[in-house]
Amino acid sequence: MKTEHLSVGRAAPGEPTSAKRVGAGGTVALMSLCAGTLQAMAAAMNLAVPSIARSALHPGPTALVWIVDAYLIAFACLLVPGGALADRLGRKGVLLAGLGLFAGGGLLAAWAGSVPLLIAGRLVAGVGAALALPVTLGLLVLVVPQAGRPAAVATWTASLAVGGILGNVVGGVVLELLPWQGLFLVFGTAGALLLLACARCAPRTPRRAVPLDAPGSVLLAAAIVALVHGLIEGRERGWTSAWVLGSFAAAVAVAAVYVRVALRREHPLLDPRVFALRPVRAGTAGVAVAFAGAFAMFYVNAQYLTLAHGYSLALAGFAIAPIAVAMTLASRSSGRLVERWGAKRVVALGFAGLVAGLGAFSFVGAGTPYALYLLCPALALAGIGLALPPLSGGIMAALPADRAGTGSGLNGAAREVGSAVGVAAMGTALGAHAVGSGASAAALSAAMDSGFRVVAVVVALAAVLVVRWTD
Repeated sequence: MKTEHLSVGRAAPGEPTSAKRVGAGGTVALMSLCAGTLQAMAAAMNLAVPSIARSALHPGPTALVWIVDAYLIAFACLLVPGGALADRLGRKGVLLAGLGLFAGGGLLAAWAGSVPLLIAGRLVAGVGAALALPVTLGLLVLVVPQAGRPAAVATWTASLAVGGILGNVVGGVVLELLPWQGLFLVFGTAGALLLLACARCAPRTPRRAVPLDAPGSVLLAAAIVALVHGLIEGRERGWTSAWVLGSFAAAVAVAAVYVRVALRREHPLLDPRVFALRPVRAGTAGVAVAFAGAFAMFYVNAQYLTLAHGYSLALAGFAIAPIAVAMTLASRSSGRLVERWGAKRVVALGFAGLVAGLGAFSFVGAGTPYALYLLCPALALAGIGLALPPLSGGIMAALPADRAGTGSGLNGAAREVGSAVGVAAMGTALGAHAVGSGASAAALSAAMDSGFRVVAVVVALAAVLVVRWTD
């Protein structure tokens, strides 16, 4: 294996073409819109579960889990291979293929007449999202001049959180007005429109004459599938069950095999030695930790507002939406603060805000006014908005420019694994307090109290390492 793969900031062999139609700013907007839409689909799906459970499909509990998680598992395990594929075959072609699969999977799910067909649609959409998302950041980094990249990465980063928040808004409104099929129809149509826009406006990049690491792709995907599957099943089966422990053991074993194989290959999918680079180590860990905290919040927001305040799903979505403003403003300010104070201080400040917001949730009760409640996620999301741009930008800057897709895929995989950890942690806390479909607001508040205390402490401890690794 050649050491050139670890060179930092090396230019790509050729510049993107066909970007002049919309310019760098238009490319940033289009790529951010794509990323936000892909993330919104993941967030909106949870709202459709009760409607699907009551539908003529009559899915059982296991089928419901797979309907929700098929997208997440395909999305998480294929992000790094998807990014590497884009680096090798050209980013625009992979982006269009991904958006086509995302749209097709959504429309297939909308017209599904059976549970297997619905799960298949979700899997196809997840594969498409995994192909498309790494390209959105990879193209953005290549098109935008060096001086404008921090702001561009901040915009892209904010689009993910805003997409997750707006996914709840759109999902709530659609499910108030239409049956569950309407949700998939809306996102399938959105994917098709984005496909047309990107076909016309997205820039092309050269191909790299490097073979795809098929064994590495299979091994890395299998390791992530085992890890995410264990996190998902842990809430239902118990964390000490043989099934869950076996999933985690398989993840570790397959990851070890991947490292052994990758170190012997000339062109590995992801060179394990990139984690010797502090920005890659800090960025990967930081993104995972930040999204673990974020999705612990997202998991209970709608439940709390519907139980404690009697909001409908649509109103709960709109009630959460203002926190997107805090995230966006913080993300846009992050680059200027990094120039003034340095990345380490800004990342530390961001994680301090996240931990403070998570800790504040433990004081939320059934009678907490909406305005006070909103301060908790707003503070946490503002902290994430400050920390993520320098962390994500650090990953991209530390890798060669012709590996932008791989770097973006690594960023995305960290995000999805972190999200699964956050949901697993909060789901376990709710389960420990027997919070189910008939729970009271008081029971939910008690579960949130203990759950957010644990999440805040874990995030704080992990943040110490992230800050130490940040340059």
